[in-house]
Amino acid sequence: MNDPLLERWLEEVVVTPGLTGFADVSNARAALLDDALRATPLVRASPGTIVDVGSGGGSPGIPLSVALADRAFVLLEAERRKCAFLERIASELPNVRVVWGRAEEQPPDAYGVALAKALAKPPVAVELCLPLVRVGGQVVLWVGATADQARVQRTARLLGGELTSSSASGLWVVEKLEATPSGFPRRPGMAKKRPLA
Repeated sequence: MNDPLLERWLEEVVVTPGLTGFADVSNARAALLDDALRATPLVRASPGTIVDVGSGGGSPGIPLSVALADRAFVLLEAERRKCAFLERIASELPNVRVVWGRAEEQPPDAYGVALAKALAKPPVAVELCLPLVRVGGQVVLWVGATADQARVQRTARLLGGELTSSSASGLWVVEKLEATPSGFPRRPGMAKKRPLA
């Protein structure tokens, strides 16, 4: 996708301290833009507002919000400094708003799709994201080659979900089939400290 806003966003991500380890735009493009856009068909297929959990420098939320300009996006980020960066970019995207906060503190069942790219290990990302989506919604996970499908499935089932797609390309989908039990999400930090699976 050759969009002037996305090109400027990539340049700013690279030069802003603390947002990425990439030193040049070409490497950032492959990891932050092209990799994010692979999920476009998955995200398009599920209705409702989309939340990018732990948005950081804005990937995958910003590229997908440009590709899917008819959909509402929320960039959820716990670090205020990163939120300030995201707000500068989001000011030019009418379908995007930035929320400063943690996943554990957000209202449940508020979204149709939750995105998790480099948020946490996959089972932890499922615990942080699945409570945020309504029944019938989905979580899209970017996972690495060592991701443990069985652990993700166990966590999903404890929270009312099901791992329904796990492609070799590293995009996994967890669908929310029933309400998440009370007590989830657990208080901030617990998902990473004591994973469910």
